[in-house]
Amino acid sequence: MKAEIIRVFWKGPFRHSITLSKCILAVYILLAVATPLIAPQNPYDPLQISGWEASSPPGTLGSGGYIYLLGTDGLGRDIASTILYGLRISLAVSITSAAIAALIGLTAGVSAAYFGRWVDVVIMRAVDLQLSLPTILIALIAIVTLGPGVDRIILALIIVQWASYARVARAVALSERSKSYIDAVQLLRLPTLRIIFRHLLPNSIAPAITLIPIEVGSAVALEATLSFLGLGVPIDQPSLGSAVANGFQYLLTGQYWISFFPGLALFVLIASINFVGEDIRRNLDPRSRTL
Repeated sequence: MKAEIIRVFWKGPFRHSITLSKCILAVYILLAVATPLIAPQNPYDPLQISGWEASSPPGTLGSGGYIYLLGTDGLGRDIASTILYGLRISLAVSITSAAIAALIGLTAGVSAAYFGRWVDVVIMRAVDLQLSLPTILIALIAIVTLGPGVDRIILALIIVQWASYARVARAVALSERSKSYIDAVQLLRLPTLRIIFRHLLPNSIAPAITLIPIEVGSAVALEATLSFLGLGVPIDQPSLGSAVANGFQYLLTGQYWISFFPGLALFVLIASINFVGEDIRRNLDPRSRTL
């Protein structure tokens, strides 16, 4: 009965949500790539900003001859342009950090499984310690230590994310480590690094792939949180989190659009990434495909 309910739900509204999420995510990526070509203005170029048009409501005709579809913020920056430029930073930071963290985590997890003994103990105790602490706390400590900047945000997110990949990779690699093909390549006296990266790692990577979309979504949310708190991307660079923070003080005066539209764009981005990630997980999980 339970399996039947899941099957009906998957083929119904959830399946349509996955399709819609893929389309939305594709549009987001295209918009981020084409931002310099389609954005009405560069909201972080002082020469393109008019202070006289600050806090203009959605639909206002600007002095540049174009309409502020989503209004302007307290400094006169076009909200739509701010979202587009912030989207580029959010996707670039999250995808880069997730990819590098996956490489580090997979290597660490596979190495722990292959060498065992003290290598396994050291790596896994570090993983256990990190996963026992709140993610936001680790990110805050890292960013306060490293300082502001896009490159430092990426490094902080890598520090936060690598442990999840390491744990999954180790679990799979332990099973692969006991198989006959590993014994065969060891008998051939192949170099250790070749055994790890040519044989063990490729066969341990599939389950960890399902983590990448989840970690990308988490990175987007975490970067936005740090930027909202003023600890992420510098104020002279675009970010969806800082765009939401810019309008927070105007909410009580009725100028909702300054925070609402960047917040909505951020919510839809994270939701679409998570739906696509769930679809990837299901397609790679043979137990899910039987439903």
